[in-house]
Amino acid sequence: MTNRRRFAFAFSAIVALASALVPLRVDAQKTDRGKQLGAKLMCMCGCNQILTQCNHIDCPRSGPEIKELDQIVARNEPDNLVLQDFVQKYGQAVLSEPPSTGFNSIAWYIPGVAFALGLSIVVVLIRLWRQRDVARLATAAGPPAPGTPPVSALRNSQLERARRQADRETDD
Repeated sequence: MTNRRRFAFAFSAIVALASALVPLRVDAQKTDRGKQLGAKLMCMCGCNQILTQCNHIDCPRSGPEIKELDQIVARNEPDNLVLQDFVQKYGQAVLSEPPSTGFNSIAWYIPGVAFALGLSIVVVLIRLWRQRDVARLATAAGPPAPGTPPVSALRNSQLERARRQADRETDD
């Protein structure tokens, strides 16, 4: 055998071995409709991932669920009935997003309300801080209160006291 044939034989043996070792994936979600519906459902193995994106190796739940979904899609049942079938079989936890009816509608409104509330608190605090700064600047820039000596007189008196203290301490 020539080197080329040996190489080709070795290469094909490696490819055959690698393909045998790669786990077989479920041949599911052949239609776009099946993919869309699979994205609306959760894998029930406890991984909290969307059914079509469950990445557990040999997941015991995603394969049968995907096959079941493909069979229902093949029967051309409406989307809401497909989702209803899964809810009846697995409960509300199978839905990837909560329905927007009844008490579950709160889950849709809370993020917007929390954002609006937080934004309004920030705006109110900024306005209060600005008013406080404006009031402080207004009093600082205004004329001195009656009966208070000017700033330069205060500094001169403090300097004089400091000199007297220093003289006393050095005389001792």
